[in-house]
Amino acid sequence: MAVIRKVRGFEPEIAEDVFLADNATVVGDVKIGRGCSVWFNAVIRGDVNSIRIGEDTNIQDGSVLHTLYEKSTITIGNHVSIGHNVTIHGADVKDGALIGMGATVLDHAVVGEGAIVAAGALVLSNTIIEPGSLWGGVPAKFIKKVDPEQSKELNQKIANNYAMYASWYTEGE
Repeated sequence: MAVIRKVRGFEPEIAEDVFLADNATVVGDVKIGRGCSVWFNAVIRGDVNSIRIGEDTNIQDGSVLHTLYEKSTITIGNHVSIGHNVTIHGADVKDGALIGMGATVLDHAVVGEGAIVAAGALVLSNTIIEPGSLWGGVPAKFIKKVDPEQSKELNQKIANNYAMYASWYTEGE
């Protein structure tokens, strides 16, 4: 069963239909919207500041979301895919964005709507990634604009897959 823990008087608020893998951890000042999934070994640690996750977003295996005490928060929009082993630390990820496997997004960075952060990228603090753009590398740099329809289609496919995967675990419960 997932670890859901109250810290400093803050208890996570998790929509009723959210899938939480057995060893996912959600702590403190965290709100997770409808239709989301939080996968194996993912940690959403709202012990020092707030973390807000919209609807139909997937936080994949091994990802860690955390903030700076009294200095940064995390806001993740709707229909966002956070790949395996991603670290998001005090950043803002807008609707429809995709954060590739193993990427790191640091404090006060903003990932625009429909943007893609490539696998393994390091998005430095205070970086602003424009909507509909692809960034990659260490440190992450602009690569190209992406077709908004292709980006939306890709992210919708990933979201649909993760909704299906979650159903495999919840059928018969």
